[in-house]
Amino acid sequence: MAYSELQLDNQICFRLYTASRLITQAYTPMLTELGITYPQYLVLMVLWEKDSQPVNDIAHRLMLETNTVTPLLQRMEKQGLIIRKKGELDKRQQIVSLTKKGCDMEEQAFKLIPGGMGETLKACPLQIDDYTVLAQQLDILIESLKDKERNE
Repeated sequence: MAYSELQLDNQICFRLYTASRLITQAYTPMLTELGITYPQYLVLMVLWEKDSQPVNDIAHRLMLETNTVTPLLQRMEKQGLIIRKKGELDKRQQIVSLTKKGCDMEEQAFKLIPGGMGETLKACPLQIDDYTVLAQQLDILIESLKDKERNE
């Protein structure tokens, strides 16, 4: 190989991609039990933090485009997890709110997911403080990449 910079083992993106894929895979059995996908879980977490939000705000919080979030919301509405209504002040805006089923799922998720992921990660030699530092470092990386994207 002519360029060591192009070796897979020298790519931070590959490590991030693999870690993300494996973490998402670890969530799958718990989310399947809830009847939702990982992206739906992310939307639910946003709404559990603050219910009744515009689609644009949800997309912004998840760092996604609205055209990515909209089909996801449509499926969630069919499942009875959320409802979408036109905004009162701005009829062009869609406000997304949890249904009773969506609200009740928070309790189910709490019983399943934190403990389940704790068990999954127990085999890893990292300590809780390591995860805190890692999350902070990833936040710095994300912000830096968002700033670069805004400036282009």
